[in-house]
Amino acid sequence: MSAHVDVVLRALREASVTMLATLATLLCALAIAPGPGPAVLAVVLCLSLSRSQLDRDLRGRIEAAIALPIVGLVAMGVGILLHHAPWLGALVFVCGMFVSIWLRRFGPMARRAGSLIALPFVVLLTTPHIQATSAGTIPAPLVPIVIALLALLWVGVLHALARRLGFLPPMHAPERLAPALTRESSLRPIASTRMAIQMAVALSASFVLGYLFFAERWAWIVLTAFIVISGNRGRLDVAYKSVLRVLGAAAGTVLAVTLTLHIGSHDMTTVLLILAAIFFGVWLRPLGYAWWTLFVTLALALLQGFAGASAPRILWPRLEEIVIGAIIGVASAWFVLPVRSTPVLRRRIADTLAVLADALDPATPARRSDDFVAAMASVEQIAPAFRASRPLMRHFSAIPPVDWVDALMACRAPAVALIDLGETPVTVRRAVGAARKSLREPAELQQALRELCRSLQNGTSDTDQASD
Repeated sequence: MSAHVDVVLRALREASVTMLATLATLLCALAIAPGPGPAVLAVVLCLSLSRSQLDRDLRGRIEAAIALPIVGLVAMGVGILLHHAPWLGALVFVCGMFVSIWLRRFGPMARRAGSLIALPFVVLLTTPHIQATSAGTIPAPLVPIVIALLALLWVGVLHALARRLGFLPPMHAPERLAPALTRESSLRPIASTRMAIQMAVALSASFVLGYLFFAERWAWIVLTAFIVISGNRGRLDVAYKSVLRVLGAAAGTVLAVTLTLHIGSHDMTTVLLILAAIFFGVWLRPLGYAWWTLFVTLALALLQGFAGASAPRILWPRLEEIVIGAIIGVASAWFVLPVRSTPVLRRRIADTLAVLADALDPATPARRSDDFVAAMASVEQIAPAFRASRPLMRHFSAIPPVDWVDALMACRAPAVALIDLGETPVTVRRAVGAARKSLREPAELQQALRELCRSLQNGTSDTDQASD
């Protein structure tokens, strides 16, 4: 319960800082280019930059500042193509997203470059319904570039200030985890290439289906297919995310229709509701993806009032397009070079145990628990999909994979305590080694993790008694 409260409070602090950056960028955007188009762009960029944490260090901020204008110009060109030459624009869009994912195979720097490449393309899918205005003092072609740099500035400054003041925890790069994550994959082709191909297939199918049957609303099919398949952690994760996407969108649609029928065209009230929806979406996202989908659907629905569209009239067709996009994303993840979820989970558990073994090694000069906590978080990222499918998996396996996650999570507190104490009992090191060996025999993994947990707890107790 305490851990749950800590997650909620930390998410609240992060959401507060993100919203301050969003409001600052929004005010700047309205000052230099009045109109809903630049305002939407400012909000989307701030939310994306805050989540991707491309500003996490000075090098990252410099890279982003150099790359964002270039990528912004390219994305603006793609946006023009999508409007005037849709099929050519779709081809360039698919190629750009393929490259952004495929680059991950070349290490952390290429991964960050891929994130920068992908960001403006995602923005294109979010803002096509809002016409930009050129009534400001800056030429229209330069507006997206200026707003992108402003978003990077405010996100970087406010997040750095919040970390300096202790409002947000300091950000540590998990240095010891990097070698485990960048080693040669046993998949052929490797995971990043598979995900890039899956994304290309899903986006291609979405564009074709959208252009042929939903000419005015194709972007929602493409956007949903992109969302459910991005960050693919295995096909089970994609299916789980698609269900949450549809459920959240359905709830958001009902709520949006109810609100728009009651508030009418009160612009200021609508603006406040949009900002409130964005805040709650950012805050509650760590608790479940469905919350994010619900509030984003609500915000986008309320935004239609500024675009001259009737929200109730377009929301139900949009829900249909979200369902279609989710089906396309799931089909691509399951049938196009699929990445099975259980091996992904075993790989992350193996990485976590490797980090724990390194942290408990007496030869390690500086022992810290941060890397182990980060590795545990990577396992926890894929746990919700396994937990949701636990009843179904019990019909196929006596020990569902999610039981491995639960057994590993029980090790977190005693392992962190032992690492911070600087002690390394021999029994604990043997238990870690036994757990790593059991990965070759999944049937033995849960019991080995339970033995590891008991060994860690006993090791912590013995160390405390010795210190007394």
